[in-house]
Amino acid sequence: MNQDKFGSKDDLKLSSAPAQFYRLENLEKQGIGHISSLPFSIKILLEQTLRNLDYFQVNEEDIVALANWQPKQKSDKEIPFKPTRVILQDLTGVPALVDLAALRTSMSRLGGNPGVINPKIPVDLIIDHSIQVDSFGLQNSLQTNMAKEFERNRERYEFLKWGQKNFKNMRIFPPGVGIVHQVNLESLANVVQMRDNICFSDTVVGTDSHTPMVNGLGVLGWGVGGIEAESVMLGQPIYMQIPQVVGFKLTGEMNPGTTATDLVFRIVQILREVGVVEKFVEFYGDGLSGLSLADRATISNMAPEYGATMGFFPTDAETLAYLKETGRSPDIIERVEHYCKAQGLFRTDGMAAPEFSDEIELDLSTIEPSLAGPKRPQDRIGLSNMKQVWESTLTAPIGPQGYELKENELAAQAEITPSGSETPFTLAHGSVVLAAITSCTNTSNPSVMIAAGLLAQKAVEKGLKTKPWVKTSLAPGSRVVTDYLQKSKLDGFLEQLGFFTVGYGCTSCIGNSGPLSEPITKAITDNDLVVASVLSGNRNFEGRVNPLTKANYLASPPLVVAYAIAGTVNTNLLEDPLGTGPDGTPVYLKDIWPDPSEIAAITSLITPDMYLQRYSNFETLSPLWNEIPTKGDEVYEWDESSTYIRNPPFFLNMSKELKPDSDIVDAKVLVKVGDSVTTDHISPAGAIAQNTPAAAYLLDHKITPADFNSYGSRRGNDQVMVRGTFANIRLRNQLAPGTEGGITTYLPTGEQMSIFDASRKYKDSATPLIVLAGKEYGTGSSRDWAAKGTYLLGVKAVIATSYERIHRSNLLGMGVLPLQFKDGSSPESLNLTGKESYSILGLSDGIKPGMALTLKADDQQIPVLLRLDTPVEIEYYRNGGILHTVLRNFIKEAG
Repeated sequence: MNQDKFGSKDDLKLSSAPAQFYRLENLEKQGIGHISSLPFSIKILLEQTLRNLDYFQVNEEDIVALANWQPKQKSDKEIPFKPTRVILQDLTGVPALVDLAALRTSMSRLGGNPGVINPKIPVDLIIDHSIQVDSFGLQNSLQTNMAKEFERNRERYEFLKWGQKNFKNMRIFPPGVGIVHQVNLESLANVVQMRDNICFSDTVVGTDSHTPMVNGLGVLGWGVGGIEAESVMLGQPIYMQIPQVVGFKLTGEMNPGTTATDLVFRIVQILREVGVVEKFVEFYGDGLSGLSLADRATISNMAPEYGATMGFFPTDAETLAYLKETGRSPDIIERVEHYCKAQGLFRTDGMAAPEFSDEIELDLSTIEPSLAGPKRPQDRIGLSNMKQVWESTLTAPIGPQGYELKENELAAQAEITPSGSETPFTLAHGSVVLAAITSCTNTSNPSVMIAAGLLAQKAVEKGLKTKPWVKTSLAPGSRVVTDYLQKSKLDGFLEQLGFFTVGYGCTSCIGNSGPLSEPITKAITDNDLVVASVLSGNRNFEGRVNPLTKANYLASPPLVVAYAIAGTVNTNLLEDPLGTGPDGTPVYLKDIWPDPSEIAAITSLITPDMYLQRYSNFETLSPLWNEIPTKGDEVYEWDESSTYIRNPPFFLNMSKELKPDSDIVDAKVLVKVGDSVTTDHISPAGAIAQNTPAAAYLLDHKITPADFNSYGSRRGNDQVMVRGTFANIRLRNQLAPGTEGGITTYLPTGEQMSIFDASRKYKDSATPLIVLAGKEYGTGSSRDWAAKGTYLLGVKAVIATSYERIHRSNLLGMGVLPLQFKDGSSPESLNLTGKESYSILGLSDGIKPGMALTLKADDQQIPVLLRLDTPVEIEYYRNGGILHTVLRNFIKEAG
């Protein structure tokens, strides 16, 4: 390495140890770049490039390009990003480890050393996505749900124990510790790291799209697909185009009665309208000083919802205060302060703003209480308008904000008499059947959690109760939440309204809400009711939260409690009473909404010791985990009878040599969809429904429906997952009009059948397949199985109007060709039915980044853009994917 050419390392004065760092200002002193005016996020990218200069993966021109970042120009220059660590959650972590185990198997088969397949940087895997809300509303719900979690997932957990033993640099947090991003924020992320006495900014990628939550702490990081994360763990950089950075200026102060949740809904709404896909968003302005670190984390958490790669907050005095409040050591806090100030990474009020690619401004005093939904997080609704908007939503055309009910369907309702009760109740459109305080978006923020507890206290004291048809749950993102709710005695009031703790992990927000009661399920399905969930999460796409709740609204935790009491979204909570007290007096939301001073008084009860105690002994928190034996050697012994863990077919027939580039000829369309199709629609997620190809597979393997578990829990089994790809119950495949779910038309015969069954028929005739899509294809979670499943179905290319960043990357990472219609064209505007015969021409002439290709649809010639944006992406595609590239490189090095 020759970093000294760009300025030697400088000393950093720390009391704990001698330290040095690569000072960015030294570049400017040598006439390289304009460091002082760069956004903070670009400075961090620049430092990691300078520090990793090796003239192989990182070269001088990478440093010069970043130092000379041009805010108003979209750069075609790609740079390598080498994050310092990786975080995984278990639903993506298990398939990542399955792939690494499969790589070891293939390395052994091809005569190499399987032991070289090992993480090269620290990896933390937090088991947080496997708990399901089966038991609720009871004191022992937590214990019951965790026992069922271990019963369902023991085979997966045995595999994870094998991985912990046999892979280096890997640490696993057992079930019950918390949600991956909250654990990252409260414990793992230290803002500035020090290795070999060199200080540098912490950087991270994670296999969950909400990894940017840690941006609120000043840590650069974002979500990637499992495929990309695996390559990073194996020492590969992420190659990315130099990003544009949108500056988001915050001014003013929030009004009492508004929350960080309300603020982030407005930010999501603004940025989705502007369009920030594949861009960084960096927050600046004096308004930042009025936001707590937890408020900032809430905003950063929803970066995927506003479409950005990151939502970054620079380090400042509030960052240091949070590190102290959460029990970080004095040495770490000193390191963060001294390094960030010396490196020009410390924000203060009144400082000159960096140069940005674009600028947006928001006055915090304009924020109002809000919800978002019913199908997308960017569709914000002011609380005062909720009743009016709901009524119009019922009759609006089917789409993101409409259900297109006819006039004679609006009065549909069902009367239910609960077991053991003589008092019936009525369900109607808009009835709230699920109210969940869930997701690290909000449970990491003490102010809104305490607000929910105080609202519950005031509601109980006024005699209010939760409606009997509402399934309630509380799933904190860490055990610290329970500690301060218990210390303040607010937990008891939440429990009186049914909000018992059901687990420490992702629940309703990712579809682990569990079943509704049988009478309510029957009432909804028999009467085709559009019922609602209200949850403090970040995602509300169709079919995600619960298959029976067609309407799903995101809200702050106190509003979740309020709607559980009201029992319907067909109400104006600012004007209509929530209920009546024992004396018949109407009780309004304003009567029980907590005052900021009350919230602050309880916040002061939270101490650093709470965090230290919970995270210092995380290994001991789960006796059930510790009882699982650790066994097996470095090459995993695959069990062919397993329905959880299988050797995936990705590398089974891989040759050492590459095949030449070739056109795709005479392809058929397997799936044709419109706009805003999410990875939830594509990737297998949620419960495995009966009468589906995945269910048939499990039944053939003697698995009863009671033990089907979820798709997420079976991501280590390719046979289940390929059968569940495109099987979402709300997917509308335009090749099978009038149907919902995983149905297509097998074009040679015109027969309608499951997408999986059709794909097998096409495979038998060696027919290549494609997918046609509208804009924002692949929005949502960073689900690698949305790409893996697409690949295993035999899809060779996807042609869309536009893509969400992570899904495009995942597709090419699996060797599926991402193409884009030019000038915003779509299948509809081009009058494509999907029944044509398709060829993709120009590939055999030699692939170049972003080149123009021809899509031939019968006799129509359509220009399309190749969305392989960099030479490295082309290399990945030619190899058949990222991991194929890595494996071939290992073999070459060994040979």
